[in-house]
Amino acid sequence: MSGSAAELAHRLAREAEAVCRHYLSNGRRQGRYWLAGDVQNTPGRSLFVRLTGPDSGRGAAGKWTDAATGQHGDLLDLIRLNRGLARLGDTLGEARAFLGLPKPELPRAPAGAGSSDTARRLFALSRPIVGTLAETYLRNRGVTARLGGVPALRFHPACFYRAQDAAPRESWPALIAAVTGPDGTITGVHRTWLDRDGANKAPIATPRRALGHLLGNAVRFGVASDVMIAGEGIETMLSLRCVLPDMPMAAALSANHLAALILPPALRRLYIARDNDAAGRHAAMRLRDRARAAGIEARVLWPVTNDFNADVRRFGADALLVRLRIQLAPVDAERFALGDTRPVASG
Repeated sequence: MSGSAAELAHRLAREAEAVCRHYLSNGRRQGRYWLAGDVQNTPGRSLFVRLTGPDSGRGAAGKWTDAATGQHGDLLDLIRLNRGLARLGDTLGEARAFLGLPKPELPRAPAGAGSSDTARRLFALSRPIVGTLAETYLRNRGVTARLGGVPALRFHPACFYRAQDAAPRESWPALIAAVTGPDGTITGVHRTWLDRDGANKAPIATPRRALGHLLGNAVRFGVASDVMIAGEGIETMLSLRCVLPDMPMAAALSANHLAALILPPALRRLYIARDNDAAGRHAAMRLRDRARAAGIEARVLWPVTNDFNADVRRFGADALLVRLRIQLAPVDAERFALGDTRPVASG
């Protein structure tokens, strides 16, 4: 077993019960074991997974045996057989997604201070978003929130794009979002290239890319103090801002970065706006656990569809507000859920 696989197996073993509840949901806990019919999640009792135990050895947590077939292994083996994965890389990818871990990056030159400097220059060359194609794009995505007071978002009319290093350089209009650290310093930017009329994203291979230092940082809407909402995408957080305009928010830009978000020192309650996919669920779980370990109350906000932008586009702002009110702490529902969801033309 490779070092990376061994480390993943060890991490899975530390969360053995969570692994079983996810992949063997038809089973149940009995004492120190999780019982199921087989690795394919059939109901029964012949497969037993040890939930507690030492880090290594025959009785280690995460070790399992199927008494009916004689199969046995660790939780990586269980995931491989449960998902029918033939390649080790696919199994490791599935395990990383469950744990909310980033994908391993290919070797490349380190992103030095220059990448953040380039990001800051691009943001400085961009202009306020109101009245631009970037505002048109967000309105077409169902975002009715006021944008005039959102300094993190800007517009560039001709942002350079290359499909790959050897490809010719193109220029497209782009929504530019500042990625900042907890102290407000710009550490990077996120670019969303747009079609020439702003109706949709540009018809290019990767219309969304980030530049600079992202890990732990975020696109921030408002200044967080005691309460805030954190989520993945910019459009997701702007959709929540439609109905909670005064709630501080942070868009971490991906599930992996959400799990690693740096939390403000004065924070006492964190809402996590999770996306409704495996990566989103696991990232929310990891951030929730980190927050609680730091003494911060953490609550997960659940969308009906894939994410809150899809919710607001499908059901409207009023329905989104009704659903959020019952998920917020009563004091925050009174403080932030004002109930005025009337769309604005601009500003």
